[in-house]
Amino acid sequence: MHSTPGTITRRSALRTLSALPAAGIVTALPRMARAAEFTYKYGNNLPVTHPLNVRAQEAMDRILKETNGRVDIKIFPNNQLGGDTDMLAQVRSGGIEFFTPSALVIATLVPVAAINAIGFAFSDYGQVWSAMDGKLGAHVREAIGKTRLYAFEKMWDNGFRQTTSSKAPVTSAKDLDGLKIRVPVSPLSISMFKSLGASPASLQFSEVYSSLQTKIVDAQENPLPIIQVAKLYEVQKFASLTNHIWDGYWFVANGRAWD
Repeated sequence: MHSTPGTITRRSALRTLSALPAAGIVTALPRMARAAEFTYKYGNNLPVTHPLNVRAQEAMDRILKETNGRVDIKIFPNNQLGGDTDMLAQVRSGGIEFFTPSALVIATLVPVAAINAIGFAFSDYGQVWSAMDGKLGAHVREAIGKTRLYAFEKMWDNGFRQTTSSKAPVTSAKDLDGLKIRVPVSPLSISMFKSLGASPASLQFSEVYSSLQTKIVDAQENPLPIIQVAKLYEVQKFASLTNHIWDGYWFVANGRAWD
């Protein structure tokens, strides 16, 4: 597709989005004065009140304004478009254009993406960003690209994962013995908690609250912001700062839409 001065193509509109985090998206987009031409869907599994969705909505509103309505990105939060594996399939097929899977989710398609989720790999954020903004992150992005997805350069922080339980606090590995704990749909998480003596159950995030409420599982693990906005404290009694995994979101785009 060729463009002339004063026009914007599908490719150029998408390429301007690669300057994440959100503040960079806005300044990268050209100012246009024509009617809306590009409408995209962005799905994620987080409640609308989660910081990622709050900031993303601010960015999308500004994109709409800065492009004079020509680029309109609609956010579908809280698993409105299905579970994580459903949305991963949709962004690959073109059903949606953007998705922010956690490393554990996209690892079901790109196994090397789970490398940051190896138990106790990082002790602080200095180590996290040195690796994920450096050669390790570039290696994972290259692998994601081979699946016809485009991964933006910067990961979005999900946080260090913590453990909650309705039984008792987790102060040592012994406290995990036999504990029925929900983990993401991830072989790595299942393997790690089994090795620590727990009984992990792999469930979609959309099933977590009800599974805890009905005692299908007694515990779960997630970063603190998710525990708060998903109101998991309503069905869990104890929160333990285990910092066992750092997890982040890859902002990915459908490959055909990006090209």
